[in-house]
Amino acid sequence: MILSIVAYGHQVLREKSKDISPDYPNLQQLIANMWETMYASSGVGLAAPQINKPIRLFVVDSEQIVNNLEEDEKDAWPGDKGIKSVFINAQIIDTEGEEWAYQEGCLSIPKIREDVYRPEKVKIRYMDEHFKEHERTFHGITARVIFHEYDHIEGKLFIDYLKPLKKRMLKGKLDDISKGKIKVDYKMNFPR
Repeated sequence: MILSIVAYGHQVLREKSKDISPDYPNLQQLIANMWETMYASSGVGLAAPQINKPIRLFVVDSEQIVNNLEEDEKDAWPGDKGIKSVFINAQIIDTEGEEWAYQEGCLSIPKIREDVYRPEKVKIRYMDEHFKEHERTFHGITARVIFHEYDHIEGKLFIDYLKPLKKRMLKGKLDDISKGKIKVDYKMNFPR
C-alpha cells in the first residue's frame, strides 16, 4: 500500500526516533509499504518518520543511482555497487574521509535540492528486516543516502546543513511546502 509522505513542517520530522523490537506490530507489512511508497515517489530512501512513524527504521536502494551514474562519476566511487537494504535501530559508529558536496533532495521537502557536504564513508551497526545484526562500512553515493536517511531518525533534515543565508533564501519555498501550496506527483500529508 502506498502511504502518504509527511511534508516539511510536521513535528515528527524533528523528533528523535525510538528503537523497535521484533514484535513491532505489522513490521513486515510496514516495510513492504515503505518500499512501495518510496518507489512510487521516485525516491532512493525512505525513513519511518517520513510516513509519520517516529521509529528507527529506514529503507535504502542506492543501486538505482549507482546503475545510472555517468562513467566519470563511477570513477569517483570505485567499488560502490549500491545496496537495497532495510535498516532497523541503526547507530552510526564512525565516519571517515573528506567531506564532499552532492545535491540532495528529500521527499518531505519537494522541489528543493541543495549541495550538502558529508564524509566519504560511514560505519554503521543495524538490524535487517529479520533482526539479524550487521556492522558495515559504506562509501560514496551509498554512504550519502544512508547519512540522509539516518538523519531522519535523528530528527534532522538536509536543510539543517545549509548556511544561514541559504536557509533564509529558501524560507518562502519551505513555508509554501508546510502550507501545502505545492503540487507533487505522490501522496503527501501537509501540516494543518
